[in-house]
Amino acid sequence: MVVHALPRRLTKAVARTVTSLPRIATALTELRDAAKHLERLATFAAEELPEIVYQLEGIREQLSRIEDRLGGRNGEITPAARRTGSRPPS
Repeated sequence: MVVHALPRRLTKAVARTVTSLPRIATALTELRDAAKHLERLATFAAEELPEIVYQLEGIREQLSRIEDRLGGRNGEITPAARRTGSRPPS
């Protein structure tokens, strides 16, 4: 009886394997597409990173100049300091 069950089990296993092949192929295609997309994103980030660093350095220089200008008025700005008429930062 065990000998007769073995071919049936093998047939069912082979049938399940064959029917799952399209799903496996679809999953592999999606993984390949995701890998290509990640590669494009990594390339974009690598190309844009130097520009971002350059822009951040420019912002830092601007903030440093603003700080120098503000610090040139007797060194300190407090809530009680005289106002210049400019709007407060939001």
